[in-house]
Amino acid sequence: MIPIAFDPIYVLPLPENHRFPMEKYDLLPKQLVHEGTCDPEDFFSPHAIDDQIVKVIHQKEYVDRLKHMKLDMSEVRKIGFPISQQLVEREFIIAGGTIEGALKSLESGISFNIAGGTHHAHSSHGEAFCMLNDQAIAARYLLDHQHAKKVLIIDLDVHQGNGTAEIFKKEERVFTFSMHGKKNYPFRKENSDWDIALEDQTGDEVYLNLLNDTLPRLFGRVDPDFVFYLSGVDVVDTDRLGRLGLSIEGCKKRDEQVLKFCQKSSLPVQCSMGGGYSKDIKLIIEAHANTYRVAQQIF
Repeated sequence: MIPIAFDPIYVLPLPENHRFPMEKYDLLPKQLVHEGTCDPEDFFSPHAIDDQIVKVIHQKEYVDRLKHMKLDMSEVRKIGFPISQQLVEREFIIAGGTIEGALKSLESGISFNIAGGTHHAHSSHGEAFCMLNDQAIAARYLLDHQHAKKVLIIDLDVHQGNGTAEIFKKEERVFTFSMHGKKNYPFRKENSDWDIALEDQTGDEVYLNLLNDTLPRLFGRVDPDFVFYLSGVDVVDTDRLGRLGLSIEGCKKRDEQVLKFCQKSSLPVQCSMGGGYSKDIKLIIEAHANTYRVAQQIF
């Protein structure tokens, strides 16, 4: 059994023709159960986390204004979602799902959040569909509650994890690794502990060889006791917001490399889904579902 965080609130109603594919959060769990990759019992409904846990990572003023929907219009535009009470509640529940999943990973070896991967959320603001940085919040929670001493965050979304890098720039107990499109958003990048910037249209062979060479050095350098994996599928060549050239199969092999290394190293891992913006929703679901299929084979 692989624990998977999901709640119906993940599927937030958006204005018609909004560019964010919110329906993937409804379709992905259904697909996983339909094909037998996961059982209904694998899913758990997370609880919203307490403000004080969030404020360890995010500035109090920002969290309070977000909770009371007091963000100004420029901040709302930067986030990209219309602000509502349901949206705010959703963010606190998603972050709760990543914390609860991480704790379950200590027993199961791996867990998932159907949403999350909100790596553009900085300590003081949100941007690019990200308001609360779920994996950053969960990483500090594990450290503060003595569930981990050294955390590695592997971010393989096509966009650099700029919020995560900013949050942990002075935190030696968390190592941030981001492998992303060089010319993609964010156009002013933060400094992760290790960044690898890829040229446009980087394909399967170059990407997978580079990742295969990097993982042993990364794990050797960090020596973590817990791993967070952001498995965004916006690296595929059909993605509207990505600029890389991976195939669906190449994206799956990427997941295999990361998860096999974690399993071989006996390291618990929590996976958040991150981005995926292909025009054809079926391609998004297939790419995301592959991460779960791979995990079932490895763990």
